[in-house]
Amino acid sequence: MTKRIALTVLALALMQGCASVGTLNAAKPGAPIIYSGTRLDWYSLNGGCCPTDRFGVEPPVYPALDLPASALMDTLLLPFAVAAEMGVVLGVSGGY
Repeated sequence: MTKRIALTVLALALMQGCASVGTLNAAKPGAPIIYSGTRLDWYSLNGGCCPTDRFGVEPPVYPALDLPASALMDTLLLPFAVAAEMGVVLGVSGGY
């Protein structure tokens, strides 16, 4: 049971550095929305110069480690991202 708790705590700690969550929280005008976290990880892995200017957030410290989780999260959020890109207002607000 303690192993499960440890894995849950680790997952929550890593989620704070997840590129998908970071780019959605940044809400930078003009930044990519569809697969934004995956694109940020890929951009930083390929030596992109200015991720903050392009995505509104710094990339994770270990983008290669974050890439699979961001791809999964971006896939789960794809319907919302497509709706946002098309300008559909869903009436969803953040938790703060």
